[in-house]
Amino acid sequence: MNTCTLEINNFEVTVPNDFTILQAAKQIGITIPTLCYHPDQKVKANCRICLVENHQGKLMTACSTQVVDGMKIKTHSKLVRETQKGVLQLILANHDQNCLKCSRNGKCELQKLCEIFNISKTNLHETVDCTTQDLSNHSIIRDQSKCIKCNRCVEMCQEVQTVAALSHAHRSTNYSITPAYNKSLADTNCVFCGQCISVCPVGALREREEIDNVMDAIYDPNIHVIAQIAPAVRVSIGEEFGYNPGINVEGKLISALKQVGFDKIFDTNFTADLTIIEEGHELISRLKNNGVLPMLTSCSPGWINFIEALYPNLLPHLSSCKSPQQMFGALSKSYYSSKMGIPPEKIFTVSIMPCTAKKHEAKREEMHYNQYREVDAVLTTRETAKLIKSISISLNNLSDDNFDAPFGISSGAGAIFGASGGVMEAALRSVYEILTAKELDNLDFTSARGIDGIKEVTVMIGSIELKGAVVNGLKNARYILEQIQSGECPYTFIEVMCCPGGCIGGGGQPFGSTMNIRKERIDGIYSIDKNSTIRRSHKNPLIQQLYEDFLIEPNSKKAHELLHTFYYPHNKE
Repeated sequence: MNTCTLEINNFEVTVPNDFTILQAAKQIGITIPTLCYHPDQKVKANCRICLVENHQGKLMTACSTQVVDGMKIKTHSKLVRETQKGVLQLILANHDQNCLKCSRNGKCELQKLCEIFNISKTNLHETVDCTTQDLSNHSIIRDQSKCIKCNRCVEMCQEVQTVAALSHAHRSTNYSITPAYNKSLADTNCVFCGQCISVCPVGALREREEIDNVMDAIYDPNIHVIAQIAPAVRVSIGEEFGYNPGINVEGKLISALKQVGFDKIFDTNFTADLTIIEEGHELISRLKNNGVLPMLTSCSPGWINFIEALYPNLLPHLSSCKSPQQMFGALSKSYYSSKMGIPPEKIFTVSIMPCTAKKHEAKREEMHYNQYREVDAVLTTRETAKLIKSISISLNNLSDDNFDAPFGISSGAGAIFGASGGVMEAALRSVYEILTAKELDNLDFTSARGIDGIKEVTVMIGSIELKGAVVNGLKNARYILEQIQSGECPYTFIEVMCCPGGCIGGGGQPFGSTMNIRKERIDGIYSIDKNSTIRRSHKNPLIQQLYEDFLIEPNSKKAHELLHTFYYPHNKE
């Protein structure tokens, strides 16, 4: 490896010669402020906050300038500081500074920089964009008055997800980030994945919060309020309370939610197990009866929105299964209602999810049982943490509690739904054993794991060679769909997750998510699986009891009535 040696603030450092000044500074513990920079994105160098000074008195951007042998850099000279403060003043002059009303108050990257540079208000004439907020959909709110035009969201939407709902418009002082032709997000092919929110440094993009609706239901003595917790939430929400990423705080989260006032707390992993049974039997049926192959998973609502909008001719490849969230919702208004003797209209079902697209999914017209909405409200991981903190509860001081019956036992296979590859691995565990009537010697399909864009899994199930693919992110989904359209797809079963890393990287997860943090959450998910007593969905005794008491058998008429749905084209551009 070729290296070079330079000085930063009189400290000598030797680094690879392809490093930037920003990377070199990090090697010796020097933090250079950034705003448009994101560790998982390409370098943009358009905010100029990371300016540093070389020995010739020249300013340069630390994020984009490659190191040179013998270079001498100052990161906080008078020139650097004054220039950086000037840049911040210019940004603030075009930024709504009502921070107390902002959802990012206390977690805003711009706010933190203003604190560092001791700036409370711009000295320049303020010309804030007088635009109304985009409230057109159930998932994402866009507030142009807070946009600092860093382009992080555009890169995420165009290059990572290839949806292109957000783009550039105009030039100079009229330059803006907006959907094409100033459309609302609801009038574009936005899939509501929330990845734009996850990289936005300020409050220009945020989820549509439902905390007040949930609390109104909790305060109503006539309403029975229940919550389901998604697998990815338990290894990420701890970050909001000072835990490291990947630490499982499931028991403490249950305790906190019971103190908030929820009547019952259930595990979405239970209906993840149920999804595997229904989806697995659907795959078996397609294999035996020359059904449409490859079969595509249907757990990720952002992915569903994507294929409905951009590849509607391939909808027959989708599994008809609802997501675990919606299966739980359907059971809450039918099986649970009957079992507990509570009318479905008196049950308020709340989903605690890592995903903003789940809000959209819950409001889809077809997601109801009889006349009742299956899921009444969806809280993201961030919202849930905010709710818990709002009544002065800290997870750190709570003892562990357990999920309630009858949806309180789940398998490790259900837990790994939260990571990219988990649905594939869980399905193969059950499909193999159901078809062969033999137990697998090794339950770990490790080739399905990780954050690579496309992963392959091949397994012999009797005389059948089942070749599967795990697709991570919508750019890679597009590649696979093009293969299917051209008749060149070699796979039988394909898992698609909308968000990078799967649900652990969802758009509703704690701010600051990077690929390294996603990896730690994935490790936490697989640790839950490894330590589970039950590691196969079809071995879950409560799932077996559910079929015996209520659903009769997998893919039965009753199961289809409650647990399956249909998808339809909705291209808006």
